[in-house]
Order: sequence, then structure tokens, then C-alpha cells
Amino acid sequence: MKRYDRILILCFLLLMAGTAFGQSGLSVSDYTGRLQEKRTFEPTKIAIEDSRYVGIEYITAGDSIIMRNCAVILQNDLDFSPYFENVPLDTFFMRHMEIDRMTLLGWKRLAAQYVIRLEVEFPRNNIRVGYRLYSTDSEREIRKERFETVKTDYRALAHEIANDIIKSLLGDEGIYRTKVVYSKDVDGGKELFIADFDGYNERQLTNNGSINILPTFSPDGQYVYYTSYMEDEPHIYMLNLKTNKSDLISSYPGLNTAPAVSPDGKTIACVLTKDGNSEIYLLDRKGKIKKRLTYYWSIETAPTWSPDGKEIAFTSDRTGSPQIYIMDKEGLNIRRISYQGNYNDSPSWSPRGDRIIYASRDRDFRIVSVDVTGKDFRVLADLGRNENPEFSPDGNHVVFTSTRLGRKELYSMDIFGLNQRKISNGGGCSNPAWSPYLK
Repeated sequence: MKRYDRILILCFLLLMAGTAFGQSGLSVSDYTGRLQEKRTFEPTKIAIEDSRYVGIEYITAGDSIIMRNCAVILQNDLDFSPYFENVPLDTFFMRHMEIDRMTLLGWKRLAAQYVIRLEVEFPRNNIRVGYRLYSTDSEREIRKERFETVKTDYRALAHEIANDIIKSLLGDEGIYRTKVVYSKDVDGGKELFIADFDGYNERQLTNNGSINILPTFSPDGQYVYYTSYMEDEPHIYMLNLKTNKSDLISSYPGLNTAPAVSPDGKTIACVLTKDGNSEIYLLDRKGKIKKRLTYYWSIETAPTWSPDGKEIAFTSDRTGSPQIYIMDKEGLNIRRISYQGNYNDSPSWSPRGDRIIYASRDRDFRIVSVDVTGKDFRVLADLGRNENPEFSPDGNHVVFTSTRLGRKELYSMDIFGLNQRKISNGGGCSNPAWSPYLK
């Protein structure tokens, strides 16, 4: 491990450390934002009733558990959205009203605006779930749909129902079939893992006994680009999620790290030290250099693309400590957007285009958010040491790492910093990246 220790120290110095120079001496151009601030709103209240069996055959105790789990998963999914708030069943209200089953009027009196009822069958070895969506205002059914899959895949089915409800009520694509990829400590090294957005169905992707870090998805969700030391030096690889095969993309002398794929999938922004300093370059999909973007004596790292592919946010310590900057894809029009915190790193650009999140150190690291002008500074997570933020594909959620319970775990929250949930177990997790929408 001595060689790994040496490489890790070098990587740490290049990717994380600030310099001792002061904050003055750099002229940064002003930048006027083009996007309006998102308006505040009250979440829509929605109730999900327990699943009801509508088949005619005998079901097992395991089937009953699956039925109950489907309702719980759907409740958790919709409650995860900042646009919805679950209305729990009030048994005291039912006793007071002398009813055995909640009616639409009863739910309306509990402030629920919508009610979802689930009907479950188990044909052959499958599970079939139909849902009915009701409006309590009109007391009418406004949508019904039915889904079927193998019984062992009932979690995915429940997520698909949540996606359908989101699409029906909001017109947006749901994120409930998305994945999160991340690094995890394994036997002295770091391997890549992938899991559902809520942390379930974890699966190991790499098993090379080396250090595999900084994963990121391709825009189609079929590939993961990452940095690995499997050949002793840090190179960039591309992993095919269908075959689990990794191909070498970039192996220039020195560091090859921090890959970020453009929204059109044709260009990879990354960090190379081939010319002696940590600079940001653009590569084509085969790893050929298209352009060098930065030319500074300082450390430039952590590129992230704007959703239109015209700009890149990144970290630089050119003013004395790591701060967040934006430049266009030609490397021009550089402007600084972080002014609070003495160490700012790991930017992630919202798919909505209006905000950038990053890790900011005051007394400890916290997750913060600013608009693209650097204004409207918001602290989202500050309990423990919080790092590595990454947006969900809908721009409504963030995945990040935190040590609030001791070991470094993955957490998720909405863009307002609410509904924070731990989604990993075992500790040693880092560098999460959220997948695009998956079919």
C-alpha cells in the first residue's frame, strides 16, 4: 500500500488543497443571471391507502408482506418529492366517525387532496398492481392504471407507479427508477457500487482490489466513467453497465481524473497534469484531447457541465483558496460565484439550470446552494461533515455524503435541504453520482 499512499497524497494535494496566497489580485468579471428564482409553494397533500387483495386464489404470508410493502414504498416515494406530503391514516378519526374504512370525504376532512387506492393480484408467479387516483374535491376517480411484473421485482413496480403518478399530476418525469453510483471502502481499497435511488438493491461494479473513485454517468445511463489506480497510476475508464466491462479512456502522463460527460455525450471534461499542472481539458469519447480550457499556475479541478452544454463550473484556488468558478466551454468568460466559506469544492449544476450546489467549509463542511450569479446563498446540510453533493436528474433532490452518525454514509435530501435520509449502510461511502432517467 506504500505506492497507493503516495498516489493518494498526490491526488489529495492536487484535488483538494488550497494555497497560501491571499484573496486579492484577480480580476473576475461580473455575471448577470438569466433565470428567475423558484417560487415557494405548499406541498400537495396525498393519502395512500393499504393495498387490497382482489384475486380469488389463496395467498401466502409472503404475498401479504409484499402487498404491505408496495403501499409503504409508494408512500415513501411520493413523500420523497418536495411537491407532495403524505397524509397518514388517523385511527382516532375513524373511531370518532364510526367508520371501518376511510371514505373520500373522510380523507378530505383530514386535508388530503388526493387519495390512491391499490388493488393487488398474484397471477402465476407475477404481481399485478392496479392503482386508482381520486380527487377529494370532486370525489371522482381521475386516473387508473395497472402494472405487472415478476413477484421478486415488486419494488421496481411500486417505483413505476410513483413515476406514473408524478407524470399524471405534475407533468414531470419521475426519478424513482434512477440509480446512484458511488465509491465504497473494500479491503483497503475502494470499489464502485450501484444502488437504487433509495439505497436498495446495492450491487458491486468493480472488483479489482484497487482504488476506484469519482464515478459519473453518461447521459444515456449506459456507462459509468471513473478514475482508477488499477494500473498504479490514475487513469480514466469507462464501464459498460450491461457487460460490467471497463475500457481505458485516458492515460496521459500524470493524473487523469474527475471525468464529467457533456449533456450530448460527445465530450468529456476532465483534469490532466500532463503539462505539469492540474488543468481542465476536453476529450472526445475515445480519450483524444480536443482542447485545453485552463492555463493557470493554480489547481483547477472538479468540472461540471451546465444542462445546455455551453458552460462548465469548476473549482480553482487561483485566488488563494478553493472557490467555485464558471467558464464557457471554450475556457473564456471566467467568473467566480462562491464568496462565503474559506474552502469551496465539488460543484454540481442543477439540470434545471438555475442553481449550483457545492461543499463549503466554514467550521466544518456543509452542502450549500447558490444561483448561477453566486447570489441567494442557502445552507442545505450542516450536521457533521457533508461533501460530494450531486443533483438528481429532475433537479429536485441532492445526494451527498455525511459523517453525522460517525462513519461516512450516503444521504439524500430535497433541494430545500428538507427530508434528509440515510440511504447507505456500512460506511466508507464517497463520490456519489445520480443517474439520468432510466427506462
